[in-house]
Amino acid sequence: MIASIGGGSSTMGLLKYLFGPGQHNEHNDPHIVGSWDGLAPDPGREPGVTFTQLRDALDLRVVQAGERAPKEHVWHCSVRAASTDRLLSDDEWNRIAQRIVVAAGVAPEGDPDGCRWIAVRHADDHIHILATLVRGNLTQPRIRGDWGRVESELTLIENELGLLSLAHTRTKDRYSGPKRPTRAELRKAERRNLPQTPRETLRTAVRQSLAGAATEEEFLRRLAEHGIRTSTRRAPSGDAIGYKFALPGDRNAKNEPVWFSGSKLDPDLSLPKIRARFAAGADEPAYPDPNEHTWPASGRHQASTTIDHALAALADDQSDDRTAATISGSIEILDALAATSPVLSRKEITQAARALDRTGLTHTRAAKTDLRAMRSAARAVLNAGPAVGRSDDGTAAATILSSLVLLAIVIAKWHTARGHEYQAQAANTAADHLRTAYARHAAKPLAVLDLHGGRLPQPVQDRQAKALRQVLPADQATKVLNEPGWNALAVTLAEAEAAGHDPADLLAQAAGRRELASADSATAVLNWRIRRDAGLPTTSTAAVKPTGRTGAALARTTTVRQKVPHVDIAAAQPAPLPTAPSSPRPRR
Repeated sequence: MIASIGGGSSTMGLLKYLFGPGQHNEHNDPHIVGSWDGLAPDPGREPGVTFTQLRDALDLRVVQAGERAPKEHVWHCSVRAASTDRLLSDDEWNRIAQRIVVAAGVAPEGDPDGCRWIAVRHADDHIHILATLVRGNLTQPRIRGDWGRVESELTLIENELGLLSLAHTRTKDRYSGPKRPTRAELRKAERRNLPQTPRETLRTAVRQSLAGAATEEEFLRRLAEHGIRTSTRRAPSGDAIGYKFALPGDRNAKNEPVWFSGSKLDPDLSLPKIRARFAAGADEPAYPDPNEHTWPASGRHQASTTIDHALAALADDQSDDRTAATISGSIEILDALAATSPVLSRKEITQAARALDRTGLTHTRAAKTDLRAMRSAARAVLNAGPAVGRSDDGTAAATILSSLVLLAIVIAKWHTARGHEYQAQAANTAADHLRTAYARHAAKPLAVLDLHGGRLPQPVQDRQAKALRQVLPADQATKVLNEPGWNALAVTLAEAEAAGHDPADLLAQAAGRRELASADSATAVLNWRIRRDAGLPTTSTAAVKPTGRTGAALARTTTVRQKVPHVDIAAAQPAPLPTAPSSPRPRR
């Protein structure tokens, strides 16, 4: 179970939310499952009972205390069960609420002067507890440290009721991941008809400015280019102790900029965390001249190779330090990819990055070598420039996105194995966004490859299938051969063979990473890795004689940037072809 504790000054405002339809009509059958005396009026189930009656009952002692009552007299605690837990009854939720108010100090057990409270259920998996913080003797309750006591009580409740234990996740959620927008910020965004709150927009802009930046100066320059206002907070000694950021045009009632410190945007954006990234460093890409326009595909292929190596390393060492570096670095790569991707996939990639924000290990020191490699990959993506829709851009995007989907799946499994359910859910959400982005880029090149693969001579198909069975375990080879993408993989292997590569060697290299079993489609992952590793052209160069109408359509779809000599891939001894150039070519 996960608890979230907050407060406020309006009992009526919270009641209207708890018994209302919700922001997206998600509240279903709101009703009271427990209260301080078991007799609280219930606007959800009792005809004629009004919010005013319930508010007056809850606020009775607040009114009696007058000026002695705290201004923030509302205590609010939401408690959510894990998605895998069984459905709890109203009676069980009532007993849980009673234990929580006792643990928090809101209504100590056996104390007739305990605060008044209610527990409202408006969804299957959670309740909200509302209490007013004035006791029967008109004093205030002692609730300092309430969260820690509630957390301990939830651990006992989970054990007693046989629910999923989320003790470690609760501790992490207090410190890691970005701070969620407040209700006031959400209302402000709604009034201004904004797609997200300024806090969320600012967090994305700061992260994208940080992605792959080699120095603090470069980071600040990128912020200025984004139009982000930046101010340095300094200690009396003059030393910098933090940054604060503001969006242009985002002002408060006094017409002053609304500033957010880095740590308020995300614990990972505090000054010490930012400087730790710069200390890890980032290697310059192979094309250092900033005036030279390079193919975006080069940067994406370089980054996808780094991601594959990170996956292999994570399979060997799943320590917190290595995982922290992998997660932090993958977010930088996603931010760099979003900043240089076409509209076709930019939104999905950005959403994947923000989902992974909630999977980080803030209190763990990231492994410096791993972080440097991932940051260097992000820098390569940025320096390669924005994709402009060439066919090789789409293929390279599909390659890196297939690697990122795998990475998100592995991160989700890592958190699941440690009972971090919410972090695992966030990683799975990131994987879903990345799958959508991948499908948009991969569909066309896969269709072309599949068309060529379906027209391969049978001896060539058989030769590639033999190489596959030679490398992969029998069950995995059978699975790949039966997947829809086998034709595409077969023609890729045939092209690689014609270019002088050994298909078995390429398969062994591409399949030698243990995380391949996690892939949605092992065939697609192998296909993109082999095309990248062998330096194959963007689209298939298989020599298939066009016949009739199908052949004409095939000829129209087969366009290749490089001049590749005609090769009969059905030949027993295929002649070697020159491989694609290893260094990126300048744009025309």
